[in-house]
Amino acid sequence: MFQINFSSNAPIYEQLYTEVVRLAAAGAIKPGDKLPPVRVVAENLGINPNTAAKAYRQLETDGYIYSSVGRGSFLTDKLGEDSAQRKQAAAAFFKAAQEAVNCGVTKGELQMLLNDAFQ
Repeated sequence: MFQINFSSNAPIYEQLYTEVVRLAAAGAIKPGDKLPPVRVVAENLGINPNTAAKAYRQLETDGYIYSSVGRGSFLTDKLGEDSAQRKQAAAAFFKAAQEAVNCGVTKGELQMLLNDAFQ
């Protein structure tokens, strides 16, 4: 389910955090969906369980997931279609795109960057 790039300079827990947020934003994980247990994630990715736990703790601190003792961790609706954070991110993207165009970045270059972001 989750993918980690071991050759990346980014810490593994940050990559896992970003992967969960990315999948949630893309709709691959829906609000209320149960996330795999930390031990299962660690085993599947070949990482230390403490690293996976750190990512889950940060996701919970930031409001992306909530945990229920004995039940597991579940995705919140923080990235839902109507969320303020999603609207704010879209507005920031639009502003950045306008600035890039004003600096001479072409439509093709912007499209390549956008395609790269979805990879």
